[in-house]
Amino acid sequence: MPFKIVRNDITKMNTEAIVNTANDHPTVGTGCDHAVSMAAGYEELLAYRKERIGFVKEGDAFITPGFHLPAKYIIHAVSPLYIDGKHEEEVLLRSCYRKSLALAAEYGIRSIAFPLISTGGFGYPKEEGMRIAVDEIHAFLLNSDMQIYLVVFDEKATKMGRNLYPDLEAYIDLNYVQERREEEYGDAYYAFSIAREELDGEELSPAQIRYREERCRRRLLEKQENAASTAYGNAAPLPSAAAGKSAGKKLEKPGLFHSIFQQPKPAEAEASDISEAEYIEEACLFDEKETLLDEDAAIEDMERKLAERMAHMSDTFPQYLLYLIGEKGMENAEVYKRAIVDKKVFSKIKNNPEYHPQKLTALCLCIGAKLNLDESKDLLARAGYALSPCDKTDIIFSYFIEHGIYDMIELDIQLEEHGLPCIIT
Repeated sequence: MPFKIVRNDITKMNTEAIVNTANDHPTVGTGCDHAVSMAAGYEELLAYRKERIGFVKEGDAFITPGFHLPAKYIIHAVSPLYIDGKHEEEVLLRSCYRKSLALAAEYGIRSIAFPLISTGGFGYPKEEGMRIAVDEIHAFLLNSDMQIYLVVFDEKATKMGRNLYPDLEAYIDLNYVQERREEEYGDAYYAFSIAREELDGEELSPAQIRYREERCRRRLLEKQENAASTAYGNAAPLPSAAAGKSAGKKLEKPGLFHSIFQQPKPAEAEASDISEAEYIEEACLFDEKETLLDEDAAIEDMERKLAERMAHMSDTFPQYLLYLIGEKGMENAEVYKRAIVDKKVFSKIKNNPEYHPQKLTALCLCIGAKLNLDESKDLLARAGYALSPCDKTDIIFSYFIEHGIYDMIELDIQLEEHGLPCIIT
């Protein structure tokens, strides 16, 4: 495979050359430039550039030894600073890729690793930077034979890789599993879990659960306060629940049900001061009133959504896509760039109500338009497609959509890591 997107530290890439994002003057910048300089040998690399290279204008590239890197060479692309997209930033960025690849070919380099040039500290939009990188690499490979890697290694990517993707395997195995509640609800869910452990199989009403959840949450709070007081030694202790009450303040109650349903708790009910029976009696009266109000609001919302859906019942794929884009207040360019769908393809969709896209294009546009799972299923159905629970590509797209991760680069990496055909490459 001559072109591959990987998640790695570019300074660890075992290729003949790596590309660095450099400043026009012989100074070391932040991000990729700093990481490469530190790994190669800060003083040696900087001295070499000062003595032999000097000033290089934006869009140009120069080559140096790799010094202490695994790579034999470093090709330094003098990256354009992104202002607003109207100051020849795209021309200069394309030039960085072209001249870097030309230098690599001139030196007989057979493998090279690129970062996403200019998308870090230089401010170039990530999706557009990816589009330009892919365009230029593909154009070069039409007439050349070189192994090219595009290395994604930024704070966002590594954080997502560390915190999100470990459970992607389970998601693929189980298809549509529930989202991890502990991450969603934090301490409230933890408190609720403790409350549930005390039940021994007893079935509780929501009010009983709220009462016990509050009791456990307060227990946790007291433990945190005690731990903080111990950690700070002689420092002034944090106010306890009792101190807060004596000062005329009420601690905020739960919790889990409020988070899910946006349903306030019974006014002034303090689980630590009243019995469970009293709490439940007040809760039931309050919940009955709130339920009536919530039902009215839910009916109005349902009627509005139903009328909206009926109005677009006969929309084709292009018509419904454009409607959703408008509803979300997005621009067309924003959507096809995030989806990494070619502008010409999107233009065909926009101008032809009967246009029938390929399934992968339709899936990418669901990401580009930041659709939720229901919207995605509805849009795909208008092109005759469905998300299959037996297709790994569909499941990975479903996972990203369900979790609100609208990043095609990350999605493409996951396809690659699961042995599936990549979209971008």
